[in-house]
Amino acid sequence: MVFVDPGAKVNSSYYCNIVLEKGLLTLLPDIRAICRQYRWTLQQDGAPAHTARTTMDCLKKEHINFIEPHVWPQNSPDINPVDYSIWGAHQQRVYHQRQVKAVE
Repeated sequence: MVFVDPGAKVNSSYYCNIVLEKGLLTLLPDIRAICRQYRWTLQQDGAPAHTARTTMDCLKKEHINFIEPHVWPQNSPDINPVDYSIWGAHQQRVYHQRQVKAVE
């Protein structure tokens, strides 16, 4: 997981330059170090920074194997473990500490 700076506007430029490449806890260098010679595919969600044309161009320039937005499958817990397991665990921790008694 990579955390962004508080108050940061995560647009395509921030995503490519800070999150993927240059930040302290960056995705691409970490993935490359862990996977080494093994083949891997980057899966993103529908966030505007992920679907922007400049982001797609950045990933292609870096020779990153990724699934382009137009071929993404529908939302499914079987194929999107990040959204359904990691965020689900965080949600359980939040609601465990705060009892919700009514919608209002």
